[in-house]
Amino acid sequence: MKRILLVHPPVSKPGEPPAGLARLAGALKTRGAQFRVIDANMEGLRFLLDNPAVPTDTWTRRACRHLYDNLAVLQKRETYQNRGRYIQAVTELNCVLAHRSVPHRSSVSLNNFTHDELSPVKSGDLLRSAQAPQDNVFYPYFRSRLAEALGEYAPDVVGFSLTFLSQALITLAMVGFLKKQAPGVRIVLGGGLVTSWARGPGWRNPFSGLVDDLVAGPGEGALLSLAGLEDTAGHCLPDYEPFRDYSYLSPRPVLPYSASSGCYWGKCSFCPEQAEANPYLGLPTGQAARDIEELARAEPSGLIHICDNAMSPSLLRGLARGKPRIPWYGFARISRALADPGFCSALRRSGCAMLKLGIESGDQRVLDELGKGIRLHESAQVLKAMKSAGIATYVYLLFGTPPEDEAAAKKTLEFIGHNRDYVDFLNLSIFNLPKGSPEAAGLDTYDFSQGDLSLYQGFVHPRGWDRGRVRRFLDKEFRRAPAIARILRRDPPSFTSNHAPFFTSGVW
Repeated sequence: MKRILLVHPPVSKPGEPPAGLARLAGALKTRGAQFRVIDANMEGLRFLLDNPAVPTDTWTRRACRHLYDNLAVLQKRETYQNRGRYIQAVTELNCVLAHRSVPHRSSVSLNNFTHDELSPVKSGDLLRSAQAPQDNVFYPYFRSRLAEALGEYAPDVVGFSLTFLSQALITLAMVGFLKKQAPGVRIVLGGGLVTSWARGPGWRNPFSGLVDDLVAGPGEGALLSLAGLEDTAGHCLPDYEPFRDYSYLSPRPVLPYSASSGCYWGKCSFCPEQAEANPYLGLPTGQAARDIEELARAEPSGLIHICDNAMSPSLLRGLARGKPRIPWYGFARISRALADPGFCSALRRSGCAMLKLGIESGDQRVLDELGKGIRLHESAQVLKAMKSAGIATYVYLLFGTPPEDEAAAKKTLEFIGHNRDYVDFLNLSIFNLPKGSPEAAGLDTYDFSQGDLSLYQGFVHPRGWDRGRVRRFLDKEFRRAPAIARILRRDPPSFTSNHAPFFTSGVW
Protein backbone atom coordinates (compact mmCIF):
# COMPACT_ATOMS: atom_id res chain seq x y z
CA MET A 1 0.00 0.00 0.00
CA LYS A 2 1.34 3.43 -0.94
CA ARG A 3 1.58 6.29 1.54
CA ILE A 4 -0.38 9.47 0.74
CA LEU A 5 0.38 13.02 1.88
CA LEU A 6 -2.39 15.61 1.36
CA VAL A 7 -1.55 19.32 1.39
CA HIS A 8 -3.85 22.34 1.61
CA PRO A 9 -1.68 25.24 0.34
CA PRO A 10 -1.85 28.93 1.31
CA VAL A 11 -3.79 31.24 1.02
CA SER A 12 -7.43 30.78 1.99
CA LYS A 13 -9.53 31.92 4.94
CA PRO A 14 -8.08 30.29 8.07
CA GLY A 15 -11.35 29.93 9.96
CA GLU A 16 -12.09 26.22 9.47
CA PRO A 17 -10.60 22.98 8.16
CA PRO A 18 -10.41 22.68 4.35
CA ALA A 19 -13.61 20.99 3.21
CA GLY A 20 -12.00 19.06 0.34
CA LEU A 21 -9.21 17.53 2.39
CA ALA A 22 -11.58 16.61 5.23
CA ARG A 23 -13.71 14.72 2.70
CA LEU A 24 -10.67 13.00 1.16
CA ALA A 25 -9.34 12.13 4.62
CA GLY A 26 -12.68 10.50 5.44
CA ALA A 27 -12.53 8.34 2.33
CA LEU A 28 -8.92 7.29 2.92
CA LYS A 29 -9.50 6.56 6.60
CA THR A 30 -12.59 4.43 5.92
CA ARG A 31 -10.65 2.30 3.41
CA GLY A 32 -7.67 1.86 5.73
CA ALA A 33 -5.22 3.89 3.66
CA GLN A 34 -1.94 5.22 5.04
CA PHE A 35 -2.11 8.99 4.84
CA ARG A 36 -1.24 12.25 6.53
CA VAL A 37 -2.61 15.75 6.09
CA ILE A 38 -0.89 19.14 6.27
CA ASP A 39 -2.92 22.34 6.43
CA ALA A 40 -0.09 24.42 4.99
CA ASN A 41 -2.43 27.40 4.86
CA MET A 42 -2.74 27.59 8.63
CA GLU A 43 0.89 26.68 9.18
CA GLY A 44 2.17 29.06 6.52
CA LEU A 45 0.17 32.04 7.74
CA ARG A 46 1.28 31.40 11.31
CA PHE A 47 4.90 31.16 10.11
CA LEU A 48 4.66 34.60 8.50
CA LEU A 49 2.94 36.07 11.54
CA ASP A 50 5.45 34.56 13.95
CA ASN A 51 8.41 35.80 11.90
CA PRO A 52 7.57 39.35 10.81
CA ALA A 53 10.08 41.67 9.18
CA VAL A 54 11.34 44.43 11.47
CA PRO A 55 8.67 47.14 11.30
CA THR A 56 9.67 50.73 10.69
CA ASP A 57 6.34 52.57 10.98
CA THR A 58 4.24 53.15 14.09
CA TRP A 59 1.15 51.37 12.77
CA THR A 60 3.01 48.15 11.93
CA ARG A 61 4.94 48.17 15.22
CA ARG A 62 1.64 48.41 17.06
CA ALA A 63 0.16 45.57 14.98
CA CYS A 64 3.17 43.38 15.79
CA ARG A 65 2.86 44.11 19.51
CA HIS A 66 -0.80 43.07 19.43
CA LEU A 67 -0.21 39.99 17.25
CA TYR A 68 -0.93 37.21 19.73
CA ASP A 69 -3.72 39.12 21.44
CA ASN A 70 -5.39 39.54 18.05
CA LEU A 71 -5.08 35.86 17.21
CA ALA A 72 -6.65 34.95 20.55
CA VAL A 73 -9.38 37.57 20.16
CA LEU A 74 -10.71 35.96 16.98
CA GLN A 75 -11.23 32.73 18.92
CA LYS A 76 -13.36 34.32 21.65
CA ARG A 77 -17.14 34.57 21.61
CA GLU A 78 -17.25 38.04 23.15
CA THR A 79 -15.27 39.51 20.25
CA TYR A 80 -18.23 38.89 17.95
CA GLN A 81 -20.34 41.15 20.15
CA ASN A 82 -17.82 43.96 19.66
CA ARG A 83 -17.49 44.68 15.96
CA GLY A 84 -14.87 47.36 16.50
CA ARG A 85 -12.54 44.98 18.33
CA TYR A 86 -13.08 42.32 15.66
CA ILE A 87 -12.22 44.74 12.85
CA GLN A 88 -9.13 45.92 14.72
CA ALA A 89 -7.88 42.34 15.13
CA VAL A 90 -8.38 41.42 11.46
CA THR A 91 -6.92 44.71 10.22
CA GLU A 92 -3.81 44.47 12.38
CA LEU A 93 -3.18 40.82 11.44
CA ASN A 94 -3.45 41.77 7.78
CA CYS A 95 -1.03 44.63 8.42
CA VAL A 96 1.61 42.23 9.78
CA LEU A 97 1.13 39.83 6.85
CA ALA A 98 1.37 42.65 4.30
CA HIS A 99 4.55 43.98 5.90
CA ARG A 100 6.06 40.49 5.92
CA SER A 101 5.36 39.94 2.22
CA VAL A 102 6.43 43.28 0.68
CA PRO A 103 10.14 42.36 0.37
CA HIS A 104 9.05 39.36 -1.73
CA ARG A 105 7.14 41.49 -4.25
CA SER A 106 3.87 40.04 -3.05
CA SER A 107 0.90 40.79 -0.83
CA VAL A 108 -0.45 38.33 1.72
CA SER A 109 -3.63 38.75 3.76
CA LEU A 110 -5.86 36.42 5.75
CA ASN A 111 -7.82 35.62 2.58
CA ASN A 112 -5.63 36.41 -0.40
CA PHE A 113 -2.22 36.27 -2.07
CA THR A 114 -1.09 38.34 -5.04
CA HIS A 115 2.29 38.86 -6.66
CA ASP A 116 3.54 42.07 -8.20
CA GLU A 117 4.84 40.34 -11.34
CA LEU A 118 3.35 36.83 -11.54
CA SER A 119 -0.26 36.03 -12.38
CA PRO A 120 -2.10 32.85 -11.31
CA VAL A 121 -3.98 32.76 -14.64
CA LYS A 122 -0.81 32.59 -16.74
CA SER A 123 0.66 29.12 -17.03
CA GLY A 124 4.08 30.61 -17.82
CA ASP A 125 4.05 32.52 -14.54
CA LEU A 126 2.96 29.42 -12.62
CA LEU A 127 5.86 27.51 -14.16
CA ARG A 128 8.21 30.37 -13.22
CA SER A 129 6.98 30.03 -9.65
CA ALA A 130 7.77 26.30 -9.78
CA GLN A 131 11.22 26.93 -11.24
CA ALA A 132 12.19 29.46 -8.54
CA PRO A 133 10.38 28.39 -5.36
CA GLN A 134 12.98 30.20 -3.26
CA ASP A 135 11.51 33.53 -4.40
CA ASN A 136 8.18 32.81 -2.75
CA VAL A 137 7.42 34.48 0.59
CA PHE A 138 6.34 31.09 2.01
CA TYR A 139 9.54 29.32 0.89
CA PRO A 140 11.27 29.23 4.32
CA TYR A 141 8.14 27.58 5.71
CA PHE A 142 7.47 24.94 3.08
CA ARG A 143 11.17 24.15 2.51
CA SER A 144 11.40 23.03 6.13
CA ARG A 145 7.92 21.49 6.38
CA LEU A 146 8.02 19.43 3.20
CA ALA A 147 11.58 18.29 3.92
CA GLU A 148 10.41 17.17 7.36
CA ALA A 149 7.47 15.25 5.87
CA LEU A 150 9.69 13.59 3.28
CA GLY A 151 12.13 12.49 5.96
CA GLU A 152 9.70 11.32 8.62
CA TYR A 153 6.84 9.93 6.55
CA ALA A 154 8.42 9.21 3.13
CA PRO A 155 5.18 9.53 1.11
CA ASP A 156 4.84 7.83 -2.25
CA VAL A 157 2.16 10.28 -3.40
CA VAL A 158 1.70 13.96 -2.51
CA GLY A 159 -1.64 15.52 -3.40
CA PHE A 160 -2.21 19.29 -3.44
CA SER A 161 -5.75 20.65 -3.15
CA LEU A 162 -5.90 23.75 -5.38
CA THR A 163 -9.28 25.42 -5.02
CA PHE A 164 -8.67 29.19 -5.23
CA LEU A 165 -6.57 31.45 -7.45
CA SER A 166 -5.01 32.79 -4.25
CA GLN A 167 -3.36 29.36 -3.80
CA ALA A 168 -2.08 28.80 -7.34
CA LEU A 169 1.34 30.49 -7.35
CA ILE A 170 2.23 29.10 -3.92
CA THR A 171 1.04 25.61 -4.86
CA LEU A 172 3.28 25.53 -7.92
CA ALA A 173 6.21 26.82 -5.87
CA MET A 174 5.69 23.94 -3.45
CA VAL A 175 5.38 21.49 -6.35
CA GLY A 176 8.60 22.83 -7.87
CA PHE A 177 10.48 22.43 -4.59
CA LEU A 178 9.13 18.92 -4.10
CA LYS A 179 10.03 17.88 -7.64
CA LYS A 180 13.65 18.91 -7.06
CA GLN A 181 13.92 17.34 -3.60
CA ALA A 182 12.09 14.07 -4.27
CA PRO A 183 11.76 13.42 -8.01
CA GLY A 184 10.47 9.91 -7.34
CA VAL A 185 7.39 11.10 -5.46
CA ARG A 186 4.18 11.13 -7.49
CA ILE A 187 2.58 14.59 -7.48
CA VAL A 188 -1.18 14.97 -7.84
CA LEU A 189 -3.07 18.22 -8.34
CA GLY A 190 -6.82 18.42 -7.68
CA GLY A 191 -9.45 20.77 -6.29
CA GLY A 192 -12.01 23.24 -7.56
CA LEU A 193 -9.64 25.43 -9.60
CA VAL A 194 -8.04 22.42 -11.27
CA THR A 195 -11.51 21.13 -12.15
CA SER A 196 -12.43 24.46 -13.73
CA TRP A 197 -9.21 24.52 -15.74
CA ALA A 198 -9.39 20.92 -16.93
CA ARG A 199 -13.04 21.11 -17.96
CA GLY A 200 -12.72 24.48 -19.67
CA PRO A 201 -12.77 24.91 -23.45
CA GLY A 202 -9.53 24.18 -25.28
CA TRP A 203 -7.75 22.86 -22.19
CA ARG A 204 -4.13 21.85 -22.71
CA ASN A 205 -2.17 20.69 -19.70
CA PRO A 206 0.79 23.07 -19.18
CA PHE A 207 2.09 21.14 -16.15
CA SER A 208 3.12 17.85 -17.79
CA GLY A 209 6.55 16.81 -16.57
CA LEU A 210 5.96 18.69 -13.32
CA VAL A 211 2.65 17.27 -12.12
CA ASP A 212 2.03 13.55 -12.62
CA ASP A 213 -1.76 13.54 -12.28
CA LEU A 214 -4.47 16.18 -12.61
CA VAL A 215 -7.80 15.22 -11.04
CA ALA A 216 -10.97 16.98 -12.21
CA GLY A 217 -14.01 16.61 -9.96
CA PRO A 218 -14.25 14.52 -6.76
CA GLY A 219 -10.86 13.03 -5.96
CA GLU A 220 -11.70 10.11 -3.69
CA GLY A 221 -11.60 7.44 -6.40
CA ALA A 222 -8.35 8.71 -7.93
CA LEU A 223 -6.55 8.85 -4.57
CA LEU A 224 -7.71 5.41 -3.51
CA SER A 225 -6.48 4.01 -6.81
CA LEU A 226 -3.10 5.70 -6.34
CA ALA A 227 -2.95 4.23 -2.84
CA GLY A 228 -3.53 0.77 -4.30
CA LEU A 229 -7.02 0.39 -2.82
CA GLU A 230 -10.44 -0.25 -4.32
CA ASP A 231 -13.23 2.27 -3.86
CA THR A 232 -15.69 -0.22 -2.38
CA ALA A 233 -16.84 1.21 0.97
CA GLY A 234 -19.43 3.62 -0.40
CA HIS A 235 -20.33 6.88 1.32
CA CYS A 236 -18.33 8.08 4.33
CA LEU A 237 -18.20 11.13 6.59
CA PRO A 238 -15.47 13.74 6.37
CA ASP A 239 -12.67 13.21 8.88
CA TYR A 240 -11.70 16.25 10.96
CA GLU A 241 -9.27 14.42 13.23
CA PRO A 242 -6.18 15.44 11.20
CA PHE A 243 -7.10 19.08 11.83
CA ARG A 244 -7.65 18.92 15.61
CA ASP A 245 -4.32 20.50 16.48
CA TYR A 246 -4.76 23.55 14.24
CA SER A 247 -5.93 26.71 16.00
CA TYR A 248 -8.38 27.99 13.43
CA LEU A 249 -9.44 31.60 13.79
CA SER A 250 -13.05 31.06 14.83
CA PRO A 251 -14.75 31.13 18.24
CA ARG A 252 -16.06 27.56 17.95
CA PRO A 253 -15.13 24.53 15.80
CA VAL A 254 -16.47 24.76 12.24
CA LEU A 255 -17.29 21.53 10.40
CA PRO A 256 -17.48 21.95 6.61
CA TYR A 257 -19.78 19.36 5.03
CA SER A 258 -21.04 18.79 1.48
CA ALA A 259 -24.23 16.89 0.67
CA SER A 260 -23.80 17.43 -3.08
CA SER A 261 -21.56 18.62 -5.88
CA GLY A 262 -22.74 20.62 -8.86
CA CYS A 263 -26.03 22.53 -8.76
CA TYR A 264 -29.47 20.91 -8.59
CA TRP A 265 -31.10 23.86 -10.42
CA GLY A 266 -28.67 24.03 -13.35
CA LYS A 267 -30.80 26.40 -15.45
CA CYS A 268 -29.18 29.79 -14.92
CA SER A 269 -27.67 31.26 -18.06
CA PHE A 270 -23.94 32.07 -17.98
CA CYS A 271 -23.46 29.56 -15.13
CA PRO A 272 -19.86 28.26 -14.71
CA GLU A 273 -21.25 24.86 -13.71
CA GLN A 274 -22.87 24.55 -17.14
CA ALA A 275 -19.79 25.84 -18.97
CA GLU A 276 -17.70 23.20 -17.19
CA ALA A 277 -20.36 20.49 -17.64
CA ASN A 278 -20.26 19.62 -13.95
CA PRO A 279 -23.03 17.11 -13.19
CA TYR A 280 -25.20 17.38 -10.09
CA LEU A 281 -24.49 14.58 -7.64
CA GLY A 282 -26.39 14.63 -4.37
CA LEU A 283 -26.63 12.28 -1.40
CA PRO A 284 -30.06 10.90 -0.51
CA THR A 285 -31.76 13.30 1.90
CA GLY A 286 -31.93 10.73 4.69
CA GLN A 287 -28.21 9.99 4.43
CA ALA A 288 -27.27 13.69 4.50
CA ALA A 289 -29.52 14.32 7.50
CA ARG A 290 -27.97 11.36 9.35
CA ASP A 291 -24.50 12.66 8.53
CA ILE A 292 -25.32 16.05 10.00
CA GLU A 293 -26.81 14.44 13.11
CA GLU A 294 -23.63 12.40 13.57
CA LEU A 295 -21.41 15.46 13.13
CA ALA A 296 -23.51 17.31 15.70
CA ARG A 297 -23.13 14.49 18.23
CA ALA A 298 -19.38 14.27 17.66
CA GLU A 299 -18.80 18.03 18.06
CA PRO A 300 -21.61 19.47 20.23
CA SER A 301 -19.86 22.84 20.49
CA GLY A 302 -19.42 23.17 16.73
CA LEU A 303 -20.98 25.00 13.78
CA ILE A 304 -21.76 23.05 10.61
CA HIS A 305 -20.97 24.82 7.34
CA ILE A 306 -22.95 23.16 4.54
CA CYS A 307 -20.81 23.83 1.47
CA ASP A 308 -23.25 22.86 -1.30
CA ASN A 309 -23.60 25.27 -4.23
CA ALA A 310 -27.26 25.30 -3.23
CA MET A 311 -28.97 23.13 -0.64
CA SER A 312 -31.68 21.13 -2.37
CA PRO A 313 -35.33 21.62 -1.31
CA SER A 314 -35.46 18.00 -0.16
CA LEU A 315 -32.42 18.50 2.07
CA LEU A 316 -33.96 21.62 3.61
CA ARG A 317 -37.18 19.71 4.26
CA GLY A 318 -35.24 16.81 5.78
CA LEU A 319 -33.37 19.14 8.12
CA ALA A 320 -36.56 20.98 9.07
CA ARG A 321 -38.14 17.69 10.13
CA GLY A 322 -35.18 16.76 12.32
CA LYS A 323 -34.71 17.38 16.00
CA PRO A 324 -32.78 20.43 17.27
CA ARG A 325 -29.05 20.14 16.64
CA ILE A 326 -25.96 22.33 16.71
CA PRO A 327 -26.09 25.51 14.57
CA TRP A 328 -25.62 25.24 10.82
CA TYR A 329 -25.64 27.50 7.78
CA GLY A 330 -25.40 27.19 4.01
CA PHE A 331 -26.50 28.52 0.64
CA ALA A 332 -30.11 28.12 -0.56
CA ARG A 333 -32.12 29.23 -3.57
CA ILE A 334 -35.16 31.44 -3.13
CA SER A 335 -38.18 29.13 -3.03
CA ARG A 336 -41.83 29.10 -2.07
CA ALA A 337 -41.07 26.90 0.93
CA LEU A 338 -38.69 29.50 2.37
CA ALA A 339 -41.46 32.11 2.09
CA ASP A 340 -43.49 30.07 4.61
CA PRO A 341 -42.96 31.41 8.16
CA GLY A 342 -43.83 28.02 9.61
CA PHE A 343 -41.21 26.25 7.51
CA CYS A 344 -38.58 28.86 8.42
CA SER A 345 -39.41 28.41 12.10
CA ALA A 346 -38.89 24.66 11.70
CA LEU A 347 -35.52 25.32 10.05
CA ARG A 348 -34.57 27.61 12.91
CA ARG A 349 -35.50 24.95 15.47
CA SER A 350 -33.31 22.47 13.57
CA GLY A 351 -30.30 24.73 14.12
CA CYS A 352 -30.31 26.98 11.04
CA ALA A 353 -28.48 30.16 12.04
CA MET A 354 -28.04 31.80 8.62
CA LEU A 355 -28.86 31.18 4.97
CA LYS A 356 -26.97 32.66 2.06
CA LEU A 357 -29.39 33.68 -0.69
CA GLY A 358 -28.67 34.52 -4.33
CA ILE A 359 -31.27 37.19 -5.02
CA GLU A 360 -28.93 38.64 -7.71
CA SER A 361 -31.23 41.43 -9.02
CA GLY A 362 -34.19 43.56 -8.03
CA ASP A 363 -35.52 43.60 -11.59
CA GLN A 364 -37.84 40.74 -12.58
CA ARG A 365 -36.99 41.05 -16.27
CA VAL A 366 -33.30 40.52 -15.53
CA LEU A 367 -34.05 37.48 -13.36
CA ASP A 368 -36.25 35.98 -16.09
CA GLU A 369 -33.65 36.50 -18.81
CA LEU A 370 -30.98 34.94 -16.60
CA GLY A 371 -33.17 31.87 -16.00
CA LYS A 372 -32.98 32.30 -12.24
CA GLY A 373 -36.44 30.83 -11.69
CA ILE A 374 -37.25 33.16 -8.80
CA ARG A 375 -39.93 35.83 -8.33
CA LEU A 376 -39.15 39.14 -6.67
CA HIS A 377 -42.27 39.18 -4.52
CA GLU A 378 -41.27 35.72 -3.27
CA SER A 379 -37.76 36.98 -2.47
CA ALA A 380 -39.26 39.71 -0.29
CA GLN A 381 -41.48 37.17 1.45
CA VAL A 382 -38.50 34.90 2.10
CA LEU A 383 -36.51 37.71 3.70
CA LYS A 384 -39.42 38.61 5.98
CA ALA A 385 -40.14 34.98 6.92
CA MET A 386 -36.50 34.39 7.84
CA LYS A 387 -36.30 37.52 9.92
CA SER A 388 -39.44 36.54 11.84
CA ALA A 389 -37.98 33.06 12.44
CA GLY A 390 -34.63 34.43 13.68
CA ILE A 391 -32.57 33.20 10.70
CA ALA A 392 -29.96 35.67 9.47
CA THR A 393 -29.71 36.38 5.74
CA TYR A 394 -26.56 36.88 3.69
CA VAL A 395 -27.78 38.23 0.34
CA TYR A 396 -25.78 38.02 -2.89
CA LEU A 397 -26.31 40.59 -5.65
CA LEU A 398 -24.83 40.43 -9.15
CA PHE A 399 -24.41 43.55 -11.30
CA GLY A 400 -23.45 44.00 -14.93
CA THR A 401 -25.07 40.87 -16.36
CA PRO A 402 -25.96 41.06 -20.09
CA PRO A 403 -29.70 41.69 -19.45
CA GLU A 404 -29.07 44.43 -16.87
CA ASP A 405 -28.92 48.17 -17.52
CA GLU A 406 -28.70 51.17 -15.22
CA ALA A 407 -32.45 51.31 -14.70
CA ALA A 408 -32.47 47.65 -13.64
CA ALA A 409 -29.54 48.24 -11.27
CA LYS A 410 -31.47 51.08 -9.65
CA LYS A 411 -34.41 48.71 -9.16
CA THR A 412 -32.03 46.47 -7.21
CA LEU A 413 -31.09 49.44 -5.06
CA GLU A 414 -34.79 50.15 -4.47
CA PHE A 415 -35.52 46.49 -3.65
CA ILE A 416 -32.78 46.25 -1.03
CA GLY A 417 -33.69 49.65 0.39
CA HIS A 418 -37.31 48.62 0.74
CA ASN A 419 -36.32 45.34 2.46
CA ARG A 420 -33.38 46.73 4.43
CA ASP A 421 -34.81 45.61 7.77
CA TYR A 422 -34.74 41.97 6.64
CA VAL A 423 -31.22 41.83 5.16
CA ASP A 424 -28.38 41.16 7.59
CA PHE A 425 -25.40 41.00 5.21
CA LEU A 426 -24.76 41.90 1.57
CA ASN A 427 -22.29 40.66 -1.03
CA LEU A 428 -21.93 42.79 -4.17
CA SER A 429 -20.33 41.25 -7.27
CA ILE A 430 -19.71 42.36 -10.83
CA PHE A 431 -20.54 39.76 -13.47
CA ASN A 432 -17.75 37.79 -15.14
CA LEU A 433 -18.56 35.96 -18.39
CA PRO A 434 -17.41 32.31 -18.13
CA LYS A 435 -15.38 31.08 -21.07
CA GLY A 436 -17.28 28.41 -22.95
CA SER A 437 -20.68 29.61 -21.79
CA PRO A 438 -23.23 28.68 -24.51
CA GLU A 439 -24.90 32.08 -24.17
CA ALA A 440 -21.60 33.85 -24.90
CA ALA A 441 -22.09 33.00 -28.59
CA GLY A 442 -24.60 35.83 -28.83
CA LEU A 443 -22.20 38.42 -27.41
CA ASP A 444 -19.27 40.35 -28.83
CA THR A 445 -16.49 38.87 -26.68
CA TYR A 446 -12.80 39.53 -26.21
CA ASP A 447 -9.98 38.44 -23.89
CA PHE A 448 -9.60 40.94 -21.05
CA SER A 449 -6.70 38.95 -19.65
CA GLN A 450 -3.60 37.63 -21.37
CA GLY A 451 -3.73 34.63 -19.07
CA ASP A 452 -4.22 31.34 -20.89
CA LEU A 453 -5.76 29.90 -17.73
CA SER A 454 -8.30 32.68 -17.20
CA LEU A 455 -11.77 31.29 -16.61
CA TYR A 456 -13.51 34.41 -17.90
CA GLN A 457 -13.58 36.69 -20.90
CA GLY A 458 -14.69 40.23 -21.56
CA PHE A 459 -17.69 41.23 -23.63
CA VAL A 460 -19.21 44.33 -25.14
CA HIS A 461 -22.31 44.90 -23.03
CA PRO A 462 -25.38 44.87 -25.29
CA ARG A 463 -26.97 47.68 -23.25
CA GLY A 464 -23.81 49.75 -22.77
CA TRP A 465 -23.71 48.84 -19.08
CA ASP A 466 -19.98 48.07 -19.01
CA ARG A 467 -17.85 47.28 -15.95
CA GLY A 468 -16.64 50.87 -15.58
CA ARG A 469 -20.19 52.23 -15.43
CA VAL A 470 -21.20 49.46 -13.02
CA ARG A 471 -18.31 50.25 -10.68
CA ARG A 472 -19.14 53.96 -10.69
CA PHE A 473 -22.77 53.19 -9.90
CA LEU A 474 -21.82 50.90 -7.03
CA ASP A 475 -19.25 53.31 -5.58
CA LYS A 476 -21.11 56.59 -6.02
CA GLU A 477 -24.72 55.56 -5.60
CA PHE A 478 -25.38 52.04 -4.32
CA ARG A 479 -22.86 51.87 -1.48
CA ARG A 480 -23.59 55.46 -0.43
CA ALA A 481 -27.28 54.90 0.13
CA PRO A 482 -27.62 55.14 3.95
CA ALA A 483 -29.67 51.94 4.28
CA ILE A 484 -27.21 49.98 2.11
CA ALA A 485 -24.14 51.41 3.81
CA ARG A 486 -25.40 50.24 7.21
CA ILE A 487 -25.76 46.68 5.93
CA LEU A 488 -22.38 46.66 4.19
CA ARG A 489 -20.61 47.81 7.35
CA ARG A 490 -21.75 44.61 9.07
CA ASP A 491 -19.77 42.36 6.71
CA PRO A 492 -16.80 40.77 8.50
CA PRO A 493 -13.60 41.91 6.69
CA SER A 494 -11.51 39.14 5.10
CA PHE A 495 -13.69 36.30 6.47
CA THR A 496 -17.03 37.62 5.08
CA SER A 497 -19.73 34.90 5.11
CA ASN A 498 -17.50 32.41 6.96
CA HIS A 499 -17.58 34.56 10.09
CA ALA A 500 -20.97 36.20 9.55
CA PRO A 501 -22.88 33.49 11.51
CA PHE A 502 -20.88 34.34 14.64
CA PHE A 503 -22.38 37.84 14.57
CA THR A 504 -25.91 36.41 14.74
CA SER A 505 -27.93 35.24 17.71
CA GLY A 506 -28.57 31.87 16.02
CA VAL A 507 -25.09 30.54 16.74
CA TRP A 508 -25.15 31.40 20.44
